[in-house]
Amino acid sequence: MKISILLCILLTLNSFTGSYGQKSDKKINITGRVTDETNATIANAIIMIDGEKTDYVTDRKGQFKIKVTGENKKIGIFTFTNGIMEEEIGGRKTVNFTFKGSVPDQKTDKTGFGDEPIDMGYETVKKKAVTGPVGKIDGTQSKYASYNSVYDMLRGEIPGVQVTGTSIMIRGTSTVNAGTEPMFVVDGVPVTTIDNIQPQMVKSIQVLKGSSAAIYGSRGSNGVIIITLLKGNDR
Repeated sequence: MKISILLCILLTLNSFTGSYGQKSDKKINITGRVTDETNATIANAIIMIDGEKTDYVTDRKGQFKIKVTGENKKIGIFTFTNGIMEEEIGGRKTVNFTFKGSVPDQKTDKTGFGDEPIDMGYETVKKKAVTGPVGKIDGTQSKYASYNSVYDMLRGEIPGVQVTGTSIMIRGTSTVNAGTEPMFVVDGVPVTTIDNIQPQMVKSIQVLKGSSAAIYGSRGSNGVIIITLLKGNDR
């Protein structure tokens, strides 16, 4: 009798596990429409799932349709002019997006950069999720300790970055904002200055410009410099 009861329990658990796996693997269609505040539709905006670029874009009516699994958590829309907007899926089959201001139809770039991860400040995404030049410094290399300041590191190691004293300009940026200073992001937090950062503190520096910086919207119009500092376990 005990053996029979045990077999029944095992069969029940197996049935539950199988049902759960099927539920996670089951794909559902999500549809939606992407507009701006003027209710104009946005064509060719890139669909992103859990922070990664897909091959899907909105059509000329701003509409999209994409399949996701039960494991996917977020759906996002990326525009080169206004950055990214994300929504929790939460079982929804229709997710609409409205960007602030007026957003033009997007021009897509299919070339991409492959799967190397890039730290965008608030999250790590793959290179294929962005386009445009990306400069990077690996601060863990011993040669960088010889620099007197983080400004010297930028001046000496990344082409296209013009440094005069503590003033930085990234060549090829649009300079839409007043002045030419790029946006600074240190350990995921936007800051107004990097004066207090010494070369020995730096784990990595990444420089974004053009459409690579568009994920930050208008704040990144003069480029973005992302600095990750060494932690105790990095030393």
